[in-house]
Amino acid sequence: MTSVTNQGRVTDPIRHPNSGSARIMTTRAWWLVVLNFVLPGSAQVLAGNRRLGRFGLGATLTLITTAIIVGVVYLLWPTVVLTVFTSTIGLWAAAAVLVFYAVTWLVLTLNTLSLIRLGRAAPGARPIIAAFSTVLMLFVTGTAGYGAFVATSASGFLSSVFVAGPSEPPVDGRYNILLLGGDAGADRDGLRPDSMSVVSIDATTGQATTISMPRNLEDVPFSTGSSLGALYPEGYGSINGCDVSGTCMLNSIFTEAELKRPEYYPNAVAEGSSPGIQATIEAAQGITGLTIQYYVLIDMQGFSDLIDALGGVDIDVQNRVPVHTDEYFNKVLFWFEPGMQHMDGYHALWFARSRHGTSDYDRMQRQTQMQEALLAQASPTNVLTKFQGVAAASSRVVKTDVPKGMLPYFVNLASKTKELPVISVPLIPANGVDPEDPDYSAIRAMIAAALAPAPTATPAP
Repeated sequence: MTSVTNQGRVTDPIRHPNSGSARIMTTRAWWLVVLNFVLPGSAQVLAGNRRLGRFGLGATLTLITTAIIVGVVYLLWPTVVLTVFTSTIGLWAAAAVLVFYAVTWLVLTLNTLSLIRLGRAAPGARPIIAAFSTVLMLFVTGTAGYGAFVATSASGFLSSVFVAGPSEPPVDGRYNILLLGGDAGADRDGLRPDSMSVVSIDATTGQATTISMPRNLEDVPFSTGSSLGALYPEGYGSINGCDVSGTCMLNSIFTEAELKRPEYYPNAVAEGSSPGIQATIEAAQGITGLTIQYYVLIDMQGFSDLIDALGGVDIDVQNRVPVHTDEYFNKVLFWFEPGMQHMDGYHALWFARSRHGTSDYDRMQRQTQMQEALLAQASPTNVLTKFQGVAAASSRVVKTDVPKGMLPYFVNLASKTKELPVISVPLIPANGVDPEDPDYSAIRAMIAAALAPAPTATPAP
């Protein structure tokens, strides 16, 4: 591969090519382009500015080594890595690193294009080499640039949704989270929860149990020491009874505390909550007998935006479901027919909300089905590729008091939860619960039995 010229100068096809041979120059160009992609900086070390090449090569090897270390740490101690990448400082540091590499790879690629001496390659190969180099440059630098954008957007999203506050320990080995589906509208005073459930998660295994609470539960008890519990010692509505407006039902508690009795919860807003949320938490604790550490409120009016941002959701419709107009409940707009259907946000929201010709318990089942389908489709790949829309929609849809410091733990726990079937405990007549005359002692016993660990088989002697 090497030769000696008349002047005694050693030449080779990489650093000192035979510029008169189009075949050699074309082969050389391909080698440099591929080397620049596989190991940025190596092209400069072999054929150009060695100082620039050593810098690029050092940066590339540092990145590869760091990625290997991060991967090993994630396999051994995943919470450590998740702590870094769910913190504002960690995300901005990652963004800065990605911007640095995007600029470095851009400089190295442009320098490589000057080194290949494209004008001396074979005429037919020139546009192919140029196009291939451009595509690689856009792919590498664009990926790094998009990664930096996602990191900064994620930092803003976490700051807008999650709060800064102390972490709560598990109670009896479980984290219990109140999940509220709020439905505000022009014809309503404030927001009234349309769906309420408690998600109880085993803090070790990640096994999740969903306890669905019908909105029409009556005479709801409050947890010991609660603010509204002092006003309603015999259960919600025990003063005036249940009137025609349904003010003894579970879903009226939020509105009463929010609009009529906010003075009962003077510190709620400062704690990242609201009077209505605090009162509903106390009621959920009274119903289930569980200590609820956190809440998540999902605004159903913005729920459709989140579905659209994820590209829709696939739902297996079990029974024919009608959709009515808001003004005329006896007029059907359209039907959801049985079978697998891909729904956009508008139709997914109507599928979850429809009450025409169905019961509240049917709607609870559809809402649970919608939640499970959405979680199944919110894969890391899907979220990352559509992150801007997802983050924007989520910040409008979700309100919670989960502190930022708990995110690494919950993200790691969620990875275990997705591998296990979700246990469902709906408090409905089919499970022996009469919403008009509920036996809360029996309800708490049923929940305790569902949360009890499965007995392990005793080996024979």
